[in-house]
Amino acid sequence: MAGQGGSSAGGRGVVISDNWPGYSLDLFTYPQHYYGDLEYVLIPHGIIVDRTERLAKDIMQDIGDNDIVVLCVLKGGYKFCADLVEHIKNLSRNSERFISMKVDFVRLKSYHNDQSMQDMQIIGGDDLSKLTGKNVLIVEDIVGTGRTMKVLLNNIEKYKPKMIKVASLLVKRTSRPDGYRPDYYGFEIPDLFVVGYALDYNEHFRDLNHICVINDHGKTKYRV
Repeated sequence: MAGQGGSSAGGRGVVISDNWPGYSLDLFTYPQHYYGDLEYVLIPHGIIVDRTERLAKDIMQDIGDNDIVVLCVLKGGYKFCADLVEHIKNLSRNSERFISMKVDFVRLKSYHNDQSMQDMQIIGGDDLSKLTGKNVLIVEDIVGTGRTMKVLLNNIEKYKPKMIKVASLLVKRTSRPDGYRPDYYGFEIPDLFVVGYALDYNEHFRDLNHICVINDHGKTKYRV
């Protein structure tokens, strides 16, 4: 499962190969109402927690002397963001470098069922003018083609922040890679539709702790 990719220390992630079979659902506990809706566990919750702690350390080493505005991309990013911020706070508490963080939220809408739509809306982005001259850390759950993130970055750059970094829990290997990589990411995964750890399929599966692959039955059951 593990491997290294990317170049800088922050830009490495655990690489999950295309032939990785995942873990049997029987090895873990998960909400009973999703029995029959999932293929397998791709990343168990404990590994997500450990990897997030390491990302917090990398971020702290790189930008720990600054006040940071954390911009959490809702809704999928909220769990990763909360855990990441908590780890950074803990590191800051036990270090000589105190890091002051404010968390703000933005919503991007670009999915219908499991299809990514061409147009993306930024909801709640009216406050982006407050980012002028600030160090901004965007926290996202998953980066696919990178198109969504580029739209958001272009919007934020208009307000001239001092610095922008992006942390994403997952990077998906897609058939149309355009070279975009976040500054920090937890796992590089195959081109699969994953749910859990706040990643949803039509608002379902956010209460699943592990990151799992949804099956066709689950997709049909929760289609809108």
